[in-house]
Amino acid sequence: MSEDRDILFALVAVLAPFSLLSVGGGSAIIPGLQHQAVDVHHWITAEQFVEMFAVARAAPGPGTMLSTLVGWKVAGWTGALVATLALMIPSALLCYGVFRLSDHHSDKKWNRVLRKGLAPVGVGLSIAGSMTLFRLVGGGPGAAVITAISTALLFWRPNMSALFVLAFGALLTVLMRMVI
Repeated sequence: MSEDRDILFALVAVLAPFSLLSVGGGSAIIPGLQHQAVDVHHWITAEQFVEMFAVARAAPGPGTMLSTLVGWKVAGWTGALVATLALMIPSALLCYGVFRLSDHHSDKKWNRVLRKGLAPVGVGLSIAGSMTLFRLVGGGPGAAVITAISTALLFWRPNMSALFVLAFGALLTVLMRMVI
């Protein structure tokens, strides 16, 4: 029983700070969560992390469900609940407080500067999450080329169907494998 409680406290200790750092969305915490769950605590393997990431992205709901899956793997249903709450509650309370304060000062210059300054932080954290996953799955030069082309397609045609981009990436992958 004490060991279960220790694991649940460890989940909270890992996920609550990530909750406050998830500027830009759930993908911002991927590098840190991977490091803590795989390298530090050894709760799961790198392969399991990638599999859980894929399941979390395929399932409906927020991308932060990855933490729920980690909690479930570590401590069953109780772990899933604790992990989810540890990741959701601190950021929800922070957002509530910040937006209440922000509403009262929306006409102030510091408020506009703060909002503009946080945008690149969110983008940078999201890129770091993508780089972590790229490293974990062993993406090489071919995967980098496909990623660059897919990104260029979406910049060129922002309203393009994601299914088309996925199909195009799959086709490029098949063609590259046939050549190599």
